[in-house]
Amino acid sequence: MDTFLQALRSLGPLRLSVIGVVIIGLIGFFIYLVTRLSTPQMALLYSNMEPSDTTRIAQQLDASNTPYEIRVNGTQVYVPADRVETLRLTTAEQGLTGGALPGYEIFDDADALGSTNFIQNVNLVRALEGELARTIRSIESVKSARVHLVMPKRELFSREKQQPTASVILKMKGANRLDKNQIAAVQQLIATAVPGLSPNHISVVDDRGTLLARGFEEEGAAGSASTKIEEKRRAFELRTVKTIEELLEKTVGFGRVRAEVTAEMDFDRIVTNEVSFDPDGQVVRSTQSIEETASSREAEGTPPVSVATNLPDAQSAGGENAGSTAAESRTEETVNFEITKKETNHVREAGVVKRLSVAVLIDGNYTTNEGGERTYQPRAEAEMELLATLVRGAIGFNADRGDTVEVINMQFAEIETEKEEAFELFFGLNKKDLLRMAEILVLSIVAILVILLVVRPLVTRALEAMPAAVAAMPEALLAEQAQAAITGPGGVPVPSDGAPA
Repeated sequence: MDTFLQALRSLGPLRLSVIGVVIIGLIGFFIYLVTRLSTPQMALLYSNMEPSDTTRIAQQLDASNTPYEIRVNGTQVYVPADRVETLRLTTAEQGLTGGALPGYEIFDDADALGSTNFIQNVNLVRALEGELARTIRSIESVKSARVHLVMPKRELFSREKQQPTASVILKMKGANRLDKNQIAAVQQLIATAVPGLSPNHISVVDDRGTLLARGFEEEGAAGSASTKIEEKRRAFELRTVKTIEELLEKTVGFGRVRAEVTAEMDFDRIVTNEVSFDPDGQVVRSTQSIEETASSREAEGTPPVSVATNLPDAQSAGGENAGSTAAESRTEETVNFEITKKETNHVREAGVVKRLSVAVLIDGNYTTNEGGERTYQPRAEAEMELLATLVRGAIGFNADRGDTVEVINMQFAEIETEKEEAFELFFGLNKKDLLRMAEILVLSIVAILVILLVVRPLVTRALEAMPAAVAAMPEALLAEQAQAAITGPGGVPVPSDGAPA
């Protein structure tokens, strides 16, 4: 032991400090290496989760002593990669995901003998709500769903039967939205699953509080008319938005353009009746002619009545030429003319566009450097002007009616999406396995280099210095003994006769 300590003293304080630092660094490096190699590789179990679902899954993993990591503000759960499939089956079997909405499995643990009719009816409604929510959540653009059913019970001695109603709230994935046909599909899906429920009695609301479908229908009322007008206007806006996005996506890329259109429309139905006459276009329609001729003769003096005047052969006293004669004629002609008449009935249907306001947001270009990092680059002004020209042509831009078009270039926010499962490359190994093997190989090479380039030279130098120190130890020990014999105890010189001075 004294020899080893003497060898250490011979190295000097500087060398000892360097050796100590190197030893501590090596110990820390090997601890990190062992910890890194012994830590299981983590893989994504679930993403885009609600805090309540994350809490339930974390409690289950704690109970089963399974290591896990919670990332991205509690929305992602990571577990060992070799247990992902097993844990997904376990959590799905226990109903820990999807907001823990109960389905028909609620009757599995229920006590049929101890349950009242009221509890059975409530459980039936809960089971229907849970099953419908799960089915709606299977739609690609829907992240989560919640369904509420109201199934009134018919009262005794009541002739009227109340219709069941339903309300649905949808939480969408990212910026996805349901169109009119998809909303109608959700209503029809719920209506066919609940007896007596009409699609017109189902209201649908999204996570932003936007009313997607009303839960009632007012036939023949002013409210229904205004609703139809609003639906027509919205349908025109959505059709215009779709036209713009489909046109620009062929140039800027899929999902890199967003458009919004606001249309001011005139829904007044105007009927115009116009009658015009052409005085130059006269045509004889009918002609009527009347001709009248009349003659009369008057005698001069009338003889008295007697027997002679009443005889058959009696002649008037004045002769044949006695008296005067009068003649009269009249001609009347009526001509009816038809004047050219033009009747015009002009009907302008509702839905005339009065003004359009269009806003288009376009993402820029991205370049990838050697390190794999993406860099955003805005588009050139000339390119943006060409895109604006395309938009104006697509919507039928009319400056006289006050149309406005704004095309802006801004960077889109990245939406976090769940990564796809890794695929096998070769020998049954996927990308993660290859990266793990590469990591182990690199750490092993670093450990070998540290041993060969750092530990070995230090040990060699220490071993080379130890023989010289050991060889110098007897001479130093004899010198100390001789000095002690000359000076004596306490360093007092001893006289030649052996007695202390």
